[in-house]
Amino acid sequence: MQVKDRMICNPVTVTEDASFEDALHTMKEKNIRRLPISSKDGHLVGIVVEKDLFSAAPSQATSLSIFEMHYLLLKLKVKEVMTRRVITVGDDCPLEEAARIMVDHKIGSLLIVRDGRLAGIITETDIFKTFVEILGGRDKVLRLTLDVTEGKGVLAAIANEIVRHNGNILSLATFFCKDERERIITVKVTDAPKEPLLEGLEATGIRVLNAIDMSNGGYLPVVIDGKTRPFIKV
Repeated sequence: MQVKDRMICNPVTVTEDASFEDALHTMKEKNIRRLPISSKDGHLVGIVVEKDLFSAAPSQATSLSIFEMHYLLLKLKVKEVMTRRVITVGDDCPLEEAARIMVDHKIGSLLIVRDGRLAGIITETDIFKTFVEILGGRDKVLRLTLDVTEGKGVLAAIANEIVRHNGNILSLATFFCKDERERIITVKVTDAPKEPLLEGLEATGIRVLNAIDMSNGGYLPVVIDGKTRPFIKV
C-alpha cells in the first residue's frame, strides 16, 4: 500500500500572502489543523499548523487593547509564521515508510508532492485508520498473540494448525519485543474453535501468550468526563 491509496487529495491551501485571519478562518471552516502554503505560481513553499497561529496570537496577558491586537493580526501574513522547511514524499512512497518518516522527524503529517506540486497530504489520523484496518481492529474474531522467536517455519506451522481446525486468518502482524531478537505476532482468526486450536498450537511447540475472543465486540474504553467525582467510600 502506498500513500496515494490513503492520502487526502488536493488539500486546501492558501498563498503565502494570505492574512493570519484568513488562514485561521480557513482552518476552522474546513475543520483542519494543517494548512499547506503555496506561492503565487502554485509551488509548495511551506506549511502552517494550528499551533503556529495560536503561538503568533498575542497572549491574554498582553497590555494591548482588543482593537490594537486586531489591527496587528490583520497586518500579519502567513509567510511570517509558516514553517518553510517542509518534509515531503512522492505519492509512490510505501505507507509504512511514510509512518517511519513521521516518527523519525516527530511530525504529524506529510505533504505529498508530484512533479514539484502538491498532490496530497497524509496525517497521523490517516495512518492510525490504516493501522486499525491492517490489524483487523473492527473484526469480531479470535485474537491470538503468539511467540515466534524459535526460528524458521514457525509461521507455516501456525497457518497449518489454523487450517487444520477449519479456521481462516483475517490479519497477521509481527512485532519486536524489548529484546529485538525476540518477536511476537498477533493473528486474527475466524471459524476455528478456540480451545481445540489453542491445544493444537501448544502441541506443535508454539507458545500462546494471549487469546482473546472478540466475537462479542471490541475492547470498551472507560470514559472519565471530569464533571463529576466518583463516589469513594472511606
